[in-house]
This record gives sequence, C-alpha cells and structure tokens, in this order.
Amino acid sequence: MAITGMRALEHVAASLSQASSAVYGENADRWAAATSVRTAVRLSLKSIVQPRCTVANSLANSSVSGNGKPVILAMQHEGWNGSAASRTLADVGMGDLHSNGSRLKIFSGTANPQLSQEIACYMGLNLGGIKIKRFADGEIYVQLQESVRGCDVFLVQPTCPPANENLMELLIMIDACRRASAKTITAVIPYFGYARADRRTQGRESIAAKLVANLITEAGANRVLACDLHSGQSMGYFDIPVDHVYGQPVILDYLASKMISSDDLVVVSPDVGGVARARAFAKKLSDAPLAIVDKRRHGHNVSEVMNLIGDVQGKVAVMVDDMIDTAGTIANSAALLHQEGAREVYACCTHAVFSPPAIERLSGGLFQEVIVTNTIPVKEQNYFPQLTVLSVANLLGETIWRVYDDSSVSSIFQ
Repeated sequence: MAITGMRALEHVAASLSQASSAVYGENADRWAAATSVRTAVRLSLKSIVQPRCTVANSLANSSVSGNGKPVILAMQHEGWNGSAASRTLADVGMGDLHSNGSRLKIFSGTANPQLSQEIACYMGLNLGGIKIKRFADGEIYVQLQESVRGCDVFLVQPTCPPANENLMELLIMIDACRRASAKTITAVIPYFGYARADRRTQGRESIAAKLVANLITEAGANRVLACDLHSGQSMGYFDIPVDHVYGQPVILDYLASKMISSDDLVVVSPDVGGVARARAFAKKLSDAPLAIVDKRRHGHNVSEVMNLIGDVQGKVAVMVDDMIDTAGTIANSAALLHQEGAREVYACCTHAVFSPPAIERLSGGLFQEVIVTNTIPVKEQNYFPQLTVLSVANLLGETIWRVYDDSSVSSIFQ
C-alpha cells in the first residue's frame, strides 16, 4: 500500500486539527465545516480502504424507471453531491475511534428495515442483532442478540400502518433495552403515528398523541427523535427531550435540481393549517410566492375544496404537506389549481401513508410529479409513474451522530 495504516491515522489527525477551529468556533457554520472535515479525511484514507457498504437503488438524476417503479434517491459513497456527506471515519471502518469503544448501537424494528440499514450504512456501523417474532396469538417477542450494557442505543421504528402493531413493537424494544441496562435509549420515529389526534375538536374525544407519548416515556425511552411531526405542539406531550427533524432539505435539494425558474414557481398550502409549513418552504425555495387553498372538512378523511387565495395563473405550483393519507385534500386542491390556470402541479410531502384510494387519486393525471420520502416504506403495489421517493437516511444519520456527540441539531437546518 502506498500509505500505511499509521500514516493514515496521522493524515486523519492532521485533517481534524486543521478544521477543528472551524467546526467548534462560536460563529462558524457547523454543518459546512463538518462536511469539510469529512471530505478531507476521505481524501486522506481513500487509497487504503474501500467503503464498507453501498445502498441499493441509489441512482443519480433519475426518478422513475421504465416500469413505473420509483427510484429511491439515497446516499452514495463516491461522488455523492447531496447536502449531507457521509461520516468518513465510520465509512472506512474506524467508527470505534469516534464512538469511544462502540458504545453507539442502532437497532431496527420491522416497520422500515431498509431505512434503518441506510442510516447504519451512512454512519459506517452495522445494525445491532435483534430477534423479533410474533406468536400464534399475535403477541410480539423481542430479544436483543448482543449486549447493550452501558451503551447509547438508538431504535429506528416508525409507527406507520399497521400503527398499533408497530407501536407495540417499539414499546417492547424499548423495554428490552431498558432491562438490558442500556445507558440511554433514543426512539428514532421517522413517522409518528397518532400525531393527528393532538387536540379535542369535539366533546368526549381522546387525545391519542399525548397517550402515545406517555407510553413511550413510561416504557423507558430517554429521548425521541421524530421527523416532521403533524403539529409542533406534539413535542410538548413528551416529558423527555424531543429532537424534531425536518424533511424539507431533502425535498428542496431535489426541486433545486429540476432547474425550475423562480419566476414560474408558487408554493401552495393545501389547507389553512399548513400555511406556516408552506411559508417556510417558500422562503427557502427562492422566496417563492405563496397561495392557500381554503377547504371545509365534513368528516374524517373527507374534505371539500372551497376557495383559492393567491395567483397561480401560468405558474408551476408546488403543494407542500407533511403527509398524504387518502390524498383527498391534495387531489381536490390540484384540481382547483388546474382550474385556476396552473401550468404544472407538484405534490411534496414527507410521509407517504397512502391509504386507499390514494394511489388512484395521485396517478390520475393531476400531478406532474409526487415527491415523498422513505420515512414510511412504499409498497411495491403502490408504485406509479409520477412517484419519486427520496431518502432521509443521511439526514437521520447525521442527527443521530449529533445527538450522540452532544452537538447542535438545529444548525443542520439553518
């Protein structure tokens, strides 16, 4: 080898030393500096170690394959141009140096194992061994296959459909880690089910979001890492720290690659409740103008579009929401936008719940493209030509590193 292992470590130390003041300076951009550190270390070690893993279906500049199956745009080790570069020390198999004896462990539930694997791959770690099975009567059994005593444990498990099954599995995983003497337990919940039941709209209703928060806390979790909660107030339902991650950077990066003229863009909120989310999205998307769809809901999962506030004539409308469930709201809004003269309509959301008849509504020709993330796994039978799935693995992996390192999480989104 041209560079020995000892010299490689010297290169790593030199690179970290040169960039440390930028990373930890009071006024430095931590995200950009951290990326520079990783790039410098990668160049130092590139000639001696190959990447530990690659992610399947990571294709550049292509969103739909010939058969209509969406391409999952995920991280790549070589030539990756996304906003979140890989953790280089972990990439080259030197995670122990960073994690002080492999005290960081990641376990995956059965809800979204592919996302969990991508997160672990980004971090240069292997998923922890865990045995999960269901008895004949439906009860869930969980056993950790390795020691977690004194470790910082991260459990990746969205509570997506079937929500009750996946929630119960998460609770039992937390309990298993607590009884195995884990130092800290962080529940990484890419999609937080029951988040819409966050207030009482009629008498004698439950507030299920608060109940689920209590269950997770009482099971033994020390911290929650959630992605795009339905409403920010849900963070207050937990009596433990909550790190709230936004999927917007991933979607914004993808839209920027489409090179749509800023003069042609208008960001649309499909309801009044999502105005704050759409306004923040529009500000980061070349400060695009904002339009709002006013609707009146007559029942759960049933909506009726009433009015449009704003101008979309001849423009490319980008609708932004946190989730698409039955797609009634977003489909009715898209039909209204076309009636008002919109040239093209894009639908963007973080969570692809896709309850029937969502696929029929989304694939009916109203949308130029439907852009979602992989916080919830999309079933193969739910693929359609306009669908693009973006990976949030880098975002969640970087957040896990920062939580473990006691570093700022909010600076990722600044």
